[in-house]
Amino acid sequence: MMLSDAELERYARHIVLKEVGGAGQARLAQAQVCIVGAGGIGSPVIQYLAAAGVGRLTLIDDDHIELSNLQRQTLFGTGDVGRPKAEVARDAVARLNPHVTVTVHRTRIGPGNASSLVAGSDVVVDGTDNFATRLAVADAALAARVPLVAAAVGEFEGQLGVFRGWEADKPCYRCFVGADPERPDRSCADTGVLGALTGIVGSLAAMEAIRAITRFGEDSAGKLLLIDTLALRFRTLQLPKDPGCPACAG
Repeated sequence: MMLSDAELERYARHIVLKEVGGAGQARLAQAQVCIVGAGGIGSPVIQYLAAAGVGRLTLIDDDHIELSNLQRQTLFGTGDVGRPKAEVARDAVARLNPHVTVTVHRTRIGPGNASSLVAGSDVVVDGTDNFATRLAVADAALAARVPLVAAAVGEFEGQLGVFRGWEADKPCYRCFVGADPERPDRSCADTGVLGALTGIVGSLAAMEAIRAITRFGEDSAGKLLLIDTLALRFRTLQLPKDPGCPACAG
């Protein structure tokens, strides 16, 4: 794929990186990333993937913007309150980068539609706050053999993992969290969340999506990043593959 003169100038700071270069930037331009959730984590994911020149973004979110979202969901402003998040996010991408095509699905993703919604994606980024939704997205990504970047935040803590469970030595998302769909969910409305933390975790999730496409640096699949902003501490754990996992074992 040939990049235009405008694209060469726009992405010059990527292209000069030997780990990315023109070939990596071309892969970004040809890639499709599915982003589930256009909220606190999804906002920086959408912004940075659009800025990076990812050719196609699929945005899945059925929610509307509320005033309480604006403390952390940086794609939106006061005048957007009441509008659909996915549509406002699409408009923001159009202003940011005309080279990016956005497909919007204003629907709740679940076991019945997850497979069709993630189909054709090169990477899936999940920034939702509902355990049942995360499992549905993870199962669909695993079945389609699409790398899953799963990100979560709560109060002052965040976590980020990349999952390719179809590989013999890599865990899937269910290897990490188990399979109990009745696990109680606590949203940020219940517990609170530091707004800037969603920016940190969302930016890291965008970086992992870019890594999955351009393949720079070390492989991060099977690792879990834990962020504790009260102590300003980052830790990385190696996640084992569960030999008895019902989703990926065998």
